Amino acid sequence: MASSAPISDALWRRPNLLLFLLVTPPLLWLGIVYLGSLFALLAQSFFSIDEFSGLINYEFTLKTYSELLRASNFDILLRTIAMASAVTIAAAIVAFPIAYYAARYATGRWKAVFYLGVMLPLWSSYLVKVYSWKLILAKEGILNWLFETLHLAWLLEAYLAIPVLGGNSLSVSWTGTFLVFLYVWLPFMILPVQASLERVPPSMLEASGDLGARPGQTLRHVILPLALPGIIAGSIFTFSLTMGDYIIPQIVGTSARMIGQAVYQFQGTAGNLPLAAAFAVVPIVVMGIYLTLAKRAGAFNAL
Repeated sequence: MASSAPISDALWRRPNLLLFLLVTPPLLWLGIVYLGSLFALLAQSFFSIDEFSGLINYEFTLKTYSELLRASNFDILLRTIAMASAVTIAAAIVAFPIAYYAARYATGRWKAVFYLGVMLPLWSSYLVKVYSWKLILAKEGILNWLFETLHLAWLLEAYLAIPVLGGNSLSVSWTGTFLVFLYVWLPFMILPVQASLERVPPSMLEASGDLGARPGQTLRHVILPLALPGIIAGSIFTFSLTMGDYIIPQIVGTSARMIGQAVYQFQGTAGNLPLAAAFAVVPIVVMGIYLTLAKRAGAFNAL
C-alpha cells in the first residue's frame, strides 16, 4: 500500500497523465487493428491480378476499380444499394408508429414491455433467427400453410410469379431476403426514433391543435420534422448493416450476389483479393458520404 501511494499521488496531481494512460491502450488497439486493417484493405484495392499467373501485381493501378463498372459487378453494387434503401425505408415506416406509441402513450410497466419486446430478438442468435425465417418462408413453412388455410394460395403464387420479386418460394426470392433484413434490423430503427419522439414536448402538439391544425397536419409539420434526426440515425444502422451483410442473402434469397457475398467469394474461392478490396471500399465511401449528410441533419443527437 505504501509503495503505491506515490504513484496515486502523482496521478492525482496530474490528471492529464492519468487520462493519457487510460486512453492510450484502446487508441493503439483502434489505430493498429482497426484503422491499420482498413488502410491495408485500401492499399490492396490499388493492386491488380495478373490474368495469366493469377498472382497479385503490386503496382499502383486503378484497373481494379474499373472492373467494378463491368455489367456483372455493377449489378451487384446497384442490387445492394437498392436492397439497403428498400429495407431502410420500410424499417422507418414500420418503426414510426411503434416508436410513437411507446414515446407518447406507453408508461410504467407497458414501457418496460415495449423495451423488452424490441430488445428480445437481439438476445437470440443471429443465425438461429435467419434459419428460422428460412423455415417460415419455405414452401412447407407456416406462412405458406397460412395462405392455404385462408384459401389465398393463389394470391401467393401470383406474387411469386412476378419477375425479380418472386421465385419458387419466398425463401428463395428477393422478397424473402427483404423480409429477413427488415426483421433483423428493425430494432435498430425503432430505438433511435423512439428516443427522438420522446424529446418532442407535448406542449408543441397541444399548441398545434390550439392553432387549428388537424392531426394529419400536426404529424406532417410538427412531429415528422422533429423526429427526422431519429429516423436518419436509425437509417445509419439499417442501411450500413444491410450493405455489409452476406449471411442473410447467402441463406435466404436467390443466387444473385450482394456486396458482402462478392467480397467473401473474391477473397476466398476466387482468390482475387484486390477486387474484393475494391468491393469493400464501396460501402465505406457510401457510408462516409451518408454519415456526413446525417451529421449535418443533426442525426447524431438522436443516437
